[in-house]
Amino acid sequence: MDLQYLVREPQNITSETPILFLIHGYGSNEQDLFSFVPTLPEDWLVVSFRAPRDANNGGFAWFDIDFMSEENFLDVPQAEDAVKQVLENILKVSNHYGLANNKTHLCGFSQGGMIVYSLALHYPELFSKIALLSTFPEDRLLKDIVKDKKKLEHLRFFVSHGTDDAAIPLEWAKKGAELLYDLSAYFSFREYMAGHGVNQKNYIDLMDFFKK
Repeated sequence: MDLQYLVREPQNITSETPILFLIHGYGSNEQDLFSFVPTLPEDWLVVSFRAPRDANNGGFAWFDIDFMSEENFLDVPQAEDAVKQVLENILKVSNHYGLANNKTHLCGFSQGGMIVYSLALHYPELFSKIALLSTFPEDRLLKDIVKDKKKLEHLRFFVSHGTDDAAIPLEWAKKGAELLYDLSAYFSFREYMAGHGVNQKNYIDLMDFFKK
């Protein structure tokens, strides 16, 4: 099933045009991370997907979450389907624009970041820069990930989290840094005086990461 999305096209598109896919969090929509567009590189294609499921608050979700249960925090089959669906849509959009020799970047917030972890570590050959905001690596979505250091060495990860995040504890986020360290991946892990969101300093650092 095709996902709905917003797109910002640069003036010129070639087979080498970089593309960034934005994956929003639970209860949000495709407008959320698309607000990053004005400060992203002007020569990039930027695509922000909308999750396919309705969330309780009127927004959208990639998969159901039980906030009352750490053990059954997510619906695993739904989450696995979401990862597959996002990957299929990434490939469809890239093919639509004739991208063949380009770099493909990912940015995921919260629930979207869980999907991004899974995509980057299962299909590292497809991606380049990976931004993981206010999220954590969900073990049940990381089975059979690539552990070959040579296949991961081209990836660059930016992981950020708020010290006062009440939705996803900072300790959960630190598991991401531990995982990437164990994989010998190139990453930066940054904490900010913030809740479940991206404050101004976090935003500036994220844009620096993308522009390097």
